[in-house]
Amino acid sequence: MEDDLPRKRGPEDDLGYAGRLAGEVLDTYSQDELIERIRLLEAEIERVKSHHGRAAAQRKLADSLFKPRDSD
Repeated sequence: MEDDLPRKRGPEDDLGYAGRLAGEVLDTYSQDELIERIRLLEAEIERVKSHHGRAAAQRKLADSLFKPRDSD
């Protein structure tokens, strides 16, 4: 299905924002700034996990509704 295929998020970077963050130099951040960055990233991870769970539940429901019935 098309919904299962990865989508490009922007022409500038195939990795997206998370990919750019992963390569960012952290030497200029203070310890407090690093702690705040960790807090924000953990909150984003939870948001994405929550969305994934909802999407998986919707997919499971759709699969059960459109699954061919066994004929005995």
